[in-house]
Amino acid sequence: MEPSNRRSAAGVAAAVALTFALTGCVTVSTGGDGGSYGGASSSEEVAPMSADARFAMMMIPHHEQAVEMSDMLLAKDDIDERVTSLAQRIKAAQGPEIEQMEEWLDAEGIGMGGMDDMGRDGMGRSGMMSEGDMQALEAAEGEDAARLFLEQMIVHHEGAIEMSEDLLEDGEDAEMRALAESIVESQTAEIAEMQALLQEI
Repeated sequence: MEPSNRRSAAGVAAAVALTFALTGCVTVSTGGDGGSYGGASSSEEVAPMSADARFAMMMIPHHEQAVEMSDMLLAKDDIDERVTSLAQRIKAAQGPEIEQMEEWLDAEGIGMGGMDDMGRDGMGRSGMMSEGDMQALEAAEGEDAARLFLEQMIVHHEGAIEMSEDLLEDGEDAEMRALAESIVESQTAEIAEMQALLQEI
């Protein structure tokens, strides 16, 4: 997928996730499929969304943006190899976590329908970068790009940790709680690493 398409997809997903998070609800079909989540029928009810589902739907676009930021950094020349190594590790960790959350949502019968009808709004919370932030990273070069990537990713990670800590207070699903614990541990360590790198480059 081309970078512009990735940005569009991640932005759409972010807008969808924010909508669900703000409403705290999920559509439940009352049609002939036995009331599965995300179904379409002439008669629908709105059921409260669990903290676990809300976490997954918010964290997927959050992770997608981190992967996008890492791809941007890795496409540049003259970047400190310690920073490129970090970007590679972020991609390697968060790509599988995206797949895990998508599979969990599928297993729960929760869909992300209607995404194509929504525009890029940004999440404006939880450490998500704005369109302007992403453009600045894409335009930056060399040491400036490395420093901007680190500064932005620290904020991004802090948002993910906050979301994960919220889930650990309210969530009930063992798999999502284990994922949240892993995110807190790994991204806290990466923040410390990034802060140290900022002092050295």
